[in-house]
Amino acid sequence: MTQLETLQKLISDFSEERDWTQFHNLKDLTIGLSTESNELLQLFRFKTNEECDAYYKAQPLKVQEELSDVFYYLLRIADLYHIDLEEALKKKMIQNEAKYPIDKVKGKNLKYNEYDK
Repeated sequence: MTQLETLQKLISDFSEERDWTQFHNLKDLTIGLSTESNELLQLFRFKTNEECDAYYKAQPLKVQEELSDVFYYLLRIADLYHIDLEEALKKKMIQNEAKYPIDKVKGKNLKYNEYDK
């Protein structure tokens, strides 16, 4: 069993023990993922890069908790909908390599449809 599978089982068992799977549909899990992502984002809103770094140094557990909430929803969606996240990421990276060739984007933060302009 991979580490991701072990974590998915941990989350699945947790949810099953509480009879929460009945509430775990794609729409609501995706809303949860977005909500938790925004809670993470809120920690850094209106802060400079330096203030963000200082916040993390002062409150690493808060950042880790919010990031873990995002990870929870991501893993739960992948588990319930039989998405192999490792394989999906590998495929996505192949697509990204084609969209972002090194010779066109190195050192630039342009989106793939902007670097040929």
